[in-house]
Amino acid sequence: MIGRLSGTLAEVRPPLLLVDVQGVGYEVLAPMTTIFELPALGQPVQLHTHLAVSETVQQLYGFLRDAERKLFRTLIKISGVGPKLALAILSGLDGAALARCVAEDNVAALVKVPGVGKKTAERLIIELRDKLTPDFNHTNDIPLVPATAAPEVNHVSEAESALAALGYKPAEASKMVARAGKEQPDADSATLIRLALKGMVPA
Repeated sequence: MIGRLSGTLAEVRPPLLLVDVQGVGYEVLAPMTTIFELPALGQPVQLHTHLAVSETVQQLYGFLRDAERKLFRTLIKISGVGPKLALAILSGLDGAALARCVAEDNVAALVKVPGVGKKTAERLIIELRDKLTPDFNHTNDIPLVPATAAPEVNHVSEAESALAALGYKPAEASKMVARAGKEQPDADSATLIRLALKGMVPA
């Protein structure tokens, strides 16, 4: 079991990361809450990881904080929630926002996540009610270094692809990114994704 990766951040193609560990590149899927806080390309990065194994694939999932990994592992134990859906949930809602949804029985906010229907949202609320704790929002003193983008990147296309990978339909992803672009012209892909997902978080 691979529980942690320490290496150099070689590539970011949300939600996929490539971490170089002594010459070996590890592909890691990460929620947008982690991607938004990554250091710049070429900088050291340490991720708490979870290895999901199925009949057809083995996939690493990575998180900057152990609390986020614990929440991910809690989510995938819930009936109907697999790793891909858990990744989508944590991309739209950080631990604190998810805790508010659960405390307030906010089904409407949860069903905005692609793949979460009303029954799944209700099940999430019931099963998470006694399991969420405030430490999911701790920073753990992670240094925030602005991410650097590669030159000539099509930020709109990259943002749309990231949202599609999280489960949003292509047409819906395009509309979300277009709205984000109007809100902040010339934004990079990470900012477009952040703005597109902003409506997911309950006030």
